[in-house]
Amino acid sequence: MTPQNAPARTRRPWISAPRCLLAFLSVYLLAVLTPFGQRAENALFGGEGARPAWVYGWSGAAYGSSAMPPLEHTALPTLVVGTALVAAVALVRRRWRLGCGALGMIVATIGGKEIARAVLPRPDLVGARASLLETSFPSGHVAVPAALALAAVLVASPRVRPYVAAAGMLWLTVTAAAVLATYHHRPSDVLGTTLLACACHLLATRLLPQTDVPATKRHPRSLPAVALTLSACGALAAGARADSLTESLVFAATAFLCAALFWFTTTQPLPRRAPGPDHTSPAPGRHPART
Repeated sequence: MTPQNAPARTRRPWISAPRCLLAFLSVYLLAVLTPFGQRAENALFGGEGARPAWVYGWSGAAYGSSAMPPLEHTALPTLVVGTALVAAVALVRRRWRLGCGALGMIVATIGGKEIARAVLPRPDLVGARASLLETSFPSGHVAVPAALALAAVLVASPRVRPYVAAAGMLWLTVTAAAVLATYHHRPSDVLGTTLLACACHLLATRLLPQTDVPATKRHPRSLPAVALTLSACGALAAGARADSLTESLVFAATAFLCAALFWFTTTQPLPRRAPGPDHTSPAPGRHPART
């Protein structure tokens, strides 16, 4: 076999839809179905409620305050407007299949969250107080920015796609940290939602025809460092609480982990199917038959 005919080696992505779903189930099993996981997460809710959170004034919990989308009552309007914008971008670019894939990904993420919330129980294994017994895995508020941001990355043009990913990652990070700092969700809730959304995004890119899968474009070398730095700052600010440094750091670290999952999901090289053998070319050492 000559070097020209040798098949090109393709690097397998380390993040895939099955692995994200497996991690999703692992987070649920460890954090929700074990006494150790429940005690660890319940211990993070020992403060004075949502008020000591720095983001409290933007969370919609304060009387007369406007909630930062998609917190509190803004979740559904944000989802509706964001889905309409994703569809509009696909229509303007005339990328029908990408648009259908992005809308299907949004439906799968939100629907998967609803199904998981309904069928995955949270048994009381440690005798927790009544306020900690409500099922909250996975997070619905985090599902909105995760689904919309990943869908926007899918339909965006290659030139602006890295910047859309950076903006979406920051939005997801701040939302995840905010719902943690205000005691609306546990770390496993936001991490599980991010894994579910990433799995739906990766599945959509696998099901789309290869000609429609967004190509990986070069971006400024400084963009990953800048995007991750901004996300880290957003996680620290939104996850900070005035009554506990430990809780603040745990919430910020969890939100930044969600950001890292989002970034690597949207920027990793996608697998390409190797072209099949060319049956029209003659075999080595043989001449084409004369007609």
